[in-house]
Amino acid sequence: MNGPVIDFQAVFQALPGAVALLTPDLVYADVNEAYLSMSGRARDQLIGRYVFDVFPDNPGDPDATGVRNLHASLRRVAATGERDTMALQRYDVADSEQPGVWQERYWSPVNVPVLAPDGTVTLIVHRVEEVTELIKARGNRGGGDRTQVLEAELYTRARELQELNKRLRQAHAREREVALHLQQSMLPAPRPLGHHRAAVRYRPATGALNVCGDWYDLVDLPETGRTAVAVGDVVGHGLRAAGVMGQLRSALSAASRVAGGPAEALEVLGLYARYVDGAESTTAASVFIDWAGRTLTYSSAGHPPPAVCDPQGAVTFLDQATDPPLGARPEHVPRPQAHAAFADGSALVLYTDGLVERRQEDIGTGLQRLADSLARHRTADPDRLSDALLADLIPPAGLTDDTALIVVRL
Repeated sequence: MNGPVIDFQAVFQALPGAVALLTPDLVYADVNEAYLSMSGRARDQLIGRYVFDVFPDNPGDPDATGVRNLHASLRRVAATGERDTMALQRYDVADSEQPGVWQERYWSPVNVPVLAPDGTVTLIVHRVEEVTELIKARGNRGGGDRTQVLEAELYTRARELQELNKRLRQAHAREREVALHLQQSMLPAPRPLGHHRAAVRYRPATGALNVCGDWYDLVDLPETGRTAVAVGDVVGHGLRAAGVMGQLRSALSAASRVAGGPAEALEVLGLYARYVDGAESTTAASVFIDWAGRTLTYSSAGHPPPAVCDPQGAVTFLDQATDPPLGARPEHVPRPQAHAAFADGSALVLYTDGLVERRQEDIGTGLQRLADSLARHRTADPDRLSDALLADLIPPAGLTDDTALIVVRL
């Protein structure tokens, strides 16, 4: 039985709360009737205008912070794709009928992203509840001096919460910078692979905490005529994830130099990971390139499949040897390994999930997007191909997870 046809525009206009829809550039796209009534503005005074052109800070209040606080919240939502509930704000509003007159107002704002299918932020829902009368009513219960005391106490507590959140964000930003420097020191540029061409890329996430769990590694094995290529992704973020990443990357690099193939190397890594706090559920993929035999031998521990694009543009995902992540597979069960032939001039691409995964999107869509981009730019050298893949696959709002990428010309 089909339900009724819903007029969402009518629903939006009828919402009892004041709601504005803003573009990621913080321009009014639409507002409901409650917002017009609350703001004291007509629709044509809002739609298409920059929010802070309409509602600037009170020039007569040197301590005004409304614009700064709201701007920071809205930009954070646009950059991270995550909702932000603000502390109580004093944000005075100019009287629309009396130029130069400002009304003391208090607000409780919530800012929520509207996401496109690819995970980018297309709109920001700015919902505001005015609490000016509530603050004054609470104060009036006790008389004149009591009014001022309660109002000041409530506002002071809100400002303290706001300042605490600011300090937390600054601490997270400092941790991110330290983690990035640590990441860079542990992910040096790869050594030359003989006459073979390769390129690597690492891109941190946009958010302050989402960084430093991914790694890449290339190990040339001239005594066997092979090259071992690997990527991995540690669960978690920040300094701890960066430290775990460094340990696992080093362990896999060492194991690849003595292992008979990628399955054995990942098996050694899995045994080592059992004794590293924070290494559980790490994913990794390893590919051994046999240059003379033109064969790829590969194995995966819960990681997105490597991709191979042949000179004609046909893309194959190496997905026939996938096992659970580290620490999530039964003991004494051999890790799978598979083989695939390659043609001269093909491109091998290993990556971490930040390149292909998007909120509210099936992983198959991201893999197809990668395949299309890889086929389109297949003739480019590894450096230009890496940059092209990142340009095509990173959403306009930036990455929500860090991303490692390796491109090898076969």
